[in-house]
Amino acid sequence: MTAKQDTIIGNARLVLADRVIEQGWVAIADGKVAEFGEGRAPGASEDAGGDLIMPGMIELHTDHLEMHYVPRPKVYWNPVAAVISYDGQLATSGITTVLDSLRVWREDGAEGVDGRAGLLAEAIAEAREDNLLRADHFLHLRCEIPMPDVVAEAKELVGRPDVRLMSLMDHTPGQRQFRDEVKLRDYYRGKGGGMTDAQLDVLFARRFAYQKEYAATNMRAIVALAHQYRIPLASHDDTTDENVADAVTDKVSVAEFPTTMEAARGLHAADIDILMGAPNVVRGGSHSGNIAAVDLAQEGMLDILSSDYIPSSLLMAALQLPQRVPAIDLASAVRTVTKTPAEAVGLTDRGEIAVGKRADLIRVHVARDVPVVRSVWREGGRVA
Repeated sequence: MTAKQDTIIGNARLVLADRVIEQGWVAIADGKVAEFGEGRAPGASEDAGGDLIMPGMIELHTDHLEMHYVPRPKVYWNPVAAVISYDGQLATSGITTVLDSLRVWREDGAEGVDGRAGLLAEAIAEAREDNLLRADHFLHLRCEIPMPDVVAEAKELVGRPDVRLMSLMDHTPGQRQFRDEVKLRDYYRGKGGGMTDAQLDVLFARRFAYQKEYAATNMRAIVALAHQYRIPLASHDDTTDENVADAVTDKVSVAEFPTTMEAARGLHAADIDILMGAPNVVRGGSHSGNIAAVDLAQEGMLDILSSDYIPSSLLMAALQLPQRVPAIDLASAVRTVTKTPAEAVGLTDRGEIAVGKRADLIRVHVARDVPVVRSVWREGGRVA
């Protein structure tokens, strides 16, 4: 990261947490927002050319690192090099803080990246220590509850100071995201050369057996572990009233990708933040055939967006929301990718343009309805 320096950015549309200043300026000092205002900037300033200046985005759920580490089936890249490549893509997409979502489970015959959470966590730490990263990286431990070794593997990672979120996941066929088993078969057939139906029969049978034997015990253990270390919990793919009741009992603070309106309403009533995929907004619906994020937004039940598998989708979705849901203004839409996700995981020092907050900022130009990130500052230092 480049050295911090005092900077004034002028001739900008400033996106604040509650409003937009159509022509304004922001001053940075000692890595923080020192001042901002309307009209012409005081003194010499960097000209933003009328572009948006908004907080750097906060990403809570992206497993995109895995695609850099295993770019082809059975091809394992240098893990630190993979982290650096992935980090560069995040930063140039406008993401200045990310919770790297690591799979905390191992399953023979499924996906080659399983069981590599420790290796990737260490690669992130090494890249951070050597000052190779543009974004600020934390960890999100994705715990597949039915897996036999998930508790032991989570215990190896949960004490790390960069762990900020743990999610409770269960991808057993026939429920939650993949209630329709055909869609899960289609998913695996399309993964890196695909699996045959005979191979999938074996995989699914094993998953049914694992859920029956381990899920209940592992769920209690993972929830207890998160509470012990005071790590926020996320539920995943809530579908039924029973799923919602479990989320409330487990003191979940974020619900990732609820699949039905029924579940979303229950989660919203329980004051649990609802996170949906930005690709869902951009594409106009779920690739799995579940509820559309825009439908939730229209009912006031969309709190957080996540890029999930396409980093550039986060900014696109935030800027498209006001067009798709007239009741949502630009400031409100930008909160779904900045202030709200930051607060959900206790990062209250960032996520908005406010005096004393971290100067994590991005300059965004929009052409042909496509946003382009022209500049990125992290704690006042230009990183892209």
